[in-house]
Amino acid sequence: MKKNNLVFLMTDHQRADSIHMIQDGKEITPNLNKLAKESTEFARVYDACPLCVPARTALATGKNPIKSGMILNDVPGAIAQNHKTIHEYFNDMGYDVAHVGVHHIRVKPDLKERLDFKLWIDEDSYNEYADSKGIDIKRDNANTTMVDEMQEGQYVKFRYSNAKCSVWNNEFEDFKDVYFTRKAVEFLQEEHSRPFALFLYLWAPHPPLNVPEPYASKFNPNNLDLPNNVKMPSKGEPAIRRKGIAAQLAEGISIGEWKKIWATHLGLVNMADAQIGLVLDTLKEKGLMDDTAIVFTSDHGEHLGQHDMYQKMEMYEPAVRVPAIMKIPGGKTQIIKSAISHLDFLPTLLDVMGKEADQEFEGTSLKNCIMTGEDEPEKDIFSVYCGNHKKGDIRRAVISSKYKYIYDSTEEAELYDLEKDPLEMDNLALNEKYAGILKEMHDKCKTWGANYGDYISY
Repeated sequence: MKKNNLVFLMTDHQRADSIHMIQDGKEITPNLNKLAKESTEFARVYDACPLCVPARTALATGKNPIKSGMILNDVPGAIAQNHKTIHEYFNDMGYDVAHVGVHHIRVKPDLKERLDFKLWIDEDSYNEYADSKGIDIKRDNANTTMVDEMQEGQYVKFRYSNAKCSVWNNEFEDFKDVYFTRKAVEFLQEEHSRPFALFLYLWAPHPPLNVPEPYASKFNPNNLDLPNNVKMPSKGEPAIRRKGIAAQLAEGISIGEWKKIWATHLGLVNMADAQIGLVLDTLKEKGLMDDTAIVFTSDHGEHLGQHDMYQKMEMYEPAVRVPAIMKIPGGKTQIIKSAISHLDFLPTLLDVMGKEADQEFEGTSLKNCIMTGEDEPEKDIFSVYCGNHKKGDIRRAVISSKYKYIYDSTEEAELYDLEKDPLEMDNLALNEKYAGILKEMHDKCKTWGANYGDYISY
């Protein structure tokens, strides 16, 4: 029986609500919208951590950051551990495996060394290409802001990408994601004697917000509709949230500036969608759409001023909810509204490809709902944040069908009714009427931490 190919598409910092969004009279993601209409779309997907490296490693290994040990944005891989990845599973099944784009999956040995990739293109590949073209890709300090970051119990000065908007002043074809997509398309256009698994991990819309035309000017800031809680912390927000990185990065930004930031960010999302469109068009031209499983998601979201925050690194919906689409051959066209986790992706793909896992996973296979159209049973979803470069700010979250509980080990908890209060503006942890639910959600969080050996106290 012929095996289906796999094309796994991922962006960075893309919000869940970008799919089907219309701003300034234009679709933000026309290509993904079209794909969603032919696929199973998941409306409530949560990352395992609102931070690049832990999120991507969790997705690739099917293990939460506490279990995998990759709890930080450890790009060098100093704390990486030996875990099997989705790339290796498909290699074991006889696939030609290609990795193109951002390499933020950290295991030991390094992912690049774990199998004989048919194609490997990463940030180093692009850096060499940019250097050959005389393009200066060093990040300007004007695109960064100094914040006080909690590291190992003390605040340390550290620079983060800020929300400054600018225009890419080089050729469009030399933009990082355009380069990555070109390499992916070239791979798809080759003749393959074996099934292939292509992982295309785009950088956009990750800051800095340096955008090529025509996307930099595509959305008029004055014509945008922003969420009602831009520049607004929630009622009852724990004081420690204002000391977090995301809150510091949003300090002093006006509503007018947020509109420009949204327009620039959406331009990057639209540009990434156009690149994804090229990949989908290539599959169609090669007659591969019916024989290829196509998966799209993002590693985490982006606050864009909601809760008066920028970037990710908190447990609010704009940061922890991600878009997700799965076009599986034989699957139903539908929208699944129950909450699922990134940790469900690996067991799902193994299941639909007919491969038995050689280990237990925290996540569960979504094959039944994809193939039958039945909604996925409700379950609790867990997410963690442990700090960025070193152990620092603590955030733990459990999301049920109705409530979200956030714990930070300072005894300042948050509880939100996601049905009545989707913007998370009323912290019910301060309301005695919800004391029972608060305890129930805390106990779930505590039990999860005990099961996986979490290092914090509950």
